[in-house]
Amino acid sequence: MDVLRLPDRVASRLPGAKPDKPVVSLVRLHGVITPSSGPVPRSVINAASVEKTLERAFAPERLAAVALLVNSPGGSPTQSALVADRIRGLADEKGVPVLAFCEDVAASGGYWLACAADEIYAHPTSLVGSIGVISQSFGLDGLIERWGVQRRLYTAGESKSRLDPFLPEKPEDVVWLRGLQDQLHDLFREWVSTRRGDRLDTSADLFTGEVWTGARAVELGLVDGLGTARGVLRERFPDAEPTPVEGRRPLLARLGLGGPPAAAGGFGTDVLLGLAQAAEVRSAWARYGL
Repeated sequence: MDVLRLPDRVASRLPGAKPDKPVVSLVRLHGVITPSSGPVPRSVINAASVEKTLERAFAPERLAAVALLVNSPGGSPTQSALVADRIRGLADEKGVPVLAFCEDVAASGGYWLACAADEIYAHPTSLVGSIGVISQSFGLDGLIERWGVQRRLYTAGESKSRLDPFLPEKPEDVVWLRGLQDQLHDLFREWVSTRRGDRLDTSADLFTGEVWTGARAVELGLVDGLGTARGVLRERFPDAEPTPVEGRRPLLARLGLGGPPAAAGGFGTDVLLGLAQAAEVRSAWARYGL
């Protein structure tokens, strides 16, 4: 009896089928790290946005490795930690190595993500590091006073209005904020030290928030070597097939349609919030000249 034989390319995609070659999954982590969705599709990184992508990346039966293509100026410490923890959990569960490749910038939270990998590579011109914590705001109390605006704020709890941009800054509030920053900085330092271990140059202070080129980062032990994903993966896994893995877009997006229309009266607010977020994203990249 003749047996119908599917083309290898088709058969390898069937559930439970084994591909002809080992696979290296390529996961692109590009954007500012923030819990919100972002003004541009796929312009931000957070635990929710990458969950399905990571699961698919670690799913192939003949998985040789997972490569993280990191291009991020950082952002939320919590989202950085959540994504990195998920990567480590899947890597330990599947027992496969994870390699990170720093592109334009892997700074602050972007470097936190890179440290989720077992090995880190960078281009000589990549910007790497920024192991520190930053907070930013505006002081607008003089502005509203100048324009004769009366702001009415009511709180229950003396600490609820700390660092309100429309109120004069209080020294004790700054002390409180710096205490929080120190705690977050300690957690960042501990993560990097644990992941990089004795590869770090102990003669240099790597935790000042400084940024280095990829070439200098190799000398400091922040990355393991110089190279691109294409070159390193070809050398390390010559028999494997690099396979980009992307998250599945919602049906409306795949059809080229937008989301649901804004509720009546909400359009102006949505636009303002979108502009504010776009400015925040632009500012994050601009810190590194990008």
